[in-house]
Amino acid sequence: MNDIQTQFDQAVAASKSLPERPDNATLLRLYALYKQAVEGDVSGEQPGMTDFVARAKWDSWKAQAGKSSDAARQEYVALVESLKDD
Repeated sequence: MNDIQTQFDQAVAASKSLPERPDNATLLRLYALYKQAVEGDVSGEQPGMTDFVARAKWDSWKAQAGKSSDAARQEYVALVESLKDD
């Protein structure tokens, strides 16, 4: 297992016990970076306008399109570290 994968796995675990719950925008960013790191570019249809949560998640993930898994992992780790420091 490479070093960034280990750091990512640790950050995922740490994200579940942050001192404060992040705001919704930060939660969406964490979600999008996680999905990009694990699954790659978003696929499937964009959810409809009436499904606000699913659409926000899809849009946030779509914004990460083209980013490599390792780059997404690195950004996820950095974001979780910044949240732990707050």
